[in-house]
Amino acid sequence: MDRESELAVIERLRAGDVAAFDEVYEAYRPRVFGFLVRLARRRDVAEDLLEEVWLRLVAHARRLEPDTRLAAWLFTVARNVYWSYCRSRLLEEEHGASLIGLWPVPSPPPSPFDDAVASELDQRVESALASLPARYREVLWLVAVEELTPAEAARVCGIAPEALRQRLSRGRAMLAEALRARELSRTSRGR
Repeated sequence: MDRESELAVIERLRAGDVAAFDEVYEAYRPRVFGFLVRLARRRDVAEDLLEEVWLRLVAHARRLEPDTRLAAWLFTVARNVYWSYCRSRLLEEEHGASLIGLWPVPSPPPSPFDDAVASELDQRVESALASLPARYREVLWLVAVEELTPAEAARVCGIAPEALRQRLSRGRAMLAEALRARELSRTSRGR
């Protein structure tokens, strides 16, 4: 969505135009969902969190600033929803264990989405990216895949631009190292 179209759709959102919401949903749903899947590493969790992102857009549409950058706003909300989910899970785990004891929860089987990763390189990059701590995964995803500027990504993450640049640099180095380690492991097994 070009900037002129974005500004027009924001005005329509602020006016309560339902069709404007549909346009934003169609334009950004795949990107925001992909971001949430990479953060949560579970499709079912990402689907629930995505729904919350759209509910928040509906709730806050009339209060959007006229010059809002929708991608940055949506990714900020998605990130905040994800971290709120993580905090609630942490509390649940801390207090739930004392109430019901330790109950083994099997890992969910791979979803068709997970099985549909297109190429071997994509699988290796996805695996290496998933092994990184979330704070590095999110900045790599926002800048490399979602093509936000480092300044926009810093706003999404709630950190200073210099801190984001450092996190991005460390994330890239960690990703490169994870890919090298996986390649070495793969080649040593093939011998």
